[in-house]
Amino acid sequence: MFGALNRFISRLDSDAPEQKSATQGAYGFQVLKNTNQDLAIEPWFDFIIGINGHSIDSPDPSLFATEVRNSAGSTINLGLWSAKGQRIHELYVTVPSDPPSLGLSLQWAPLGSTEDVWHILDVIPNSPADVAGLLPYGDYVIGSPEGLMKGESGLGELVEDFLNRPLRLFVYNHEYNVARIVTIIPSRNWGGTGALGCVLGFGALHRIPAPLDEPPQAPGETLFDAPADEKSTFTSSSQATTTAAGFYAPADYLVPANIEFTPTSSSPQASTGPPKVKAGKKQRHFPQGAGAGLDDLLREGEEKSREEDYGGRSGAGTPLPPPPTGGPPKATSPIP
Repeated sequence: MFGALNRFISRLDSDAPEQKSATQGAYGFQVLKNTNQDLAIEPWFDFIIGINGHSIDSPDPSLFATEVRNSAGSTINLGLWSAKGQRIHELYVTVPSDPPSLGLSLQWAPLGSTEDVWHILDVIPNSPADVAGLLPYGDYVIGSPEGLMKGESGLGELVEDFLNRPLRLFVYNHEYNVARIVTIIPSRNWGGTGALGCVLGFGALHRIPAPLDEPPQAPGETLFDAPADEKSTFTSSSQATTTAAGFYAPADYLVPANIEFTPTSSSPQASTGPPKVKAGKKQRHFPQGAGAGLDDLLREGEEKSREEDYGGRSGAGTPLPPPPTGGPPKATSPIP
């Protein structure tokens, strides 16, 4: 039974599709050095994958150099792939006539070679990483001049070879878009766990992101600000409204007490007061506009109140006659 179950699980594992990286199998000329300061190409991060509208499929550097020389004195179009954000963009470059060179040092390399980076997620205080100046969240270890780091265990293997010795690392900071060399001394006797004293992230979720256009906002600052014409959708004709108490209400706040309602047109009967209702008859109500519904309701309540007070009699407004003068009549003696 267990043997059949194991065979079934093995078959499911073999049928599962392999997850491949978007850059797997893709190659290009990686920029190792850039001596032309006017050329916006970053070493190590940028790959030239196309020129003049067609992709570069041959690793022969002479073909690329020949096409650049043939375009001397004119403008060429370079297709670049950047490891920062894994983006493709175009760059128009003018090739000088003498000498017809771009001032770049290139090597044919796979685009996936830039995926071996380690993201610094946390740094423990007083650890070797803290002493070396590694910054959490913003720093990425992208390489080392001391040796090649390949795969998830590449950094750990290099650290084991440099225990208690200075180790130089190429570190890129995403927040400030700068790369620097950090010298760290791995040790297991610093008082904590690990030889570096930091938490590392590796894999698809920890690739180098696209650079920020501006420095990150400090805690508590506003990250996004709406344009001036979209800050408030409720504005009044004046800059400030004076209330009865003498306070000023800003124009960009909606104050319900300051809203002016346009009075609805009412019937002539509403302006002259409620009509007199004759006894024994009921007034017929005719439908009016939606704005007069509240007035009709109040008028009807007032009419009912008058009927209850005066019993529906005509002349209900006439006062009662006063009692006769002289008091009540006096009793007379009987006639004998």
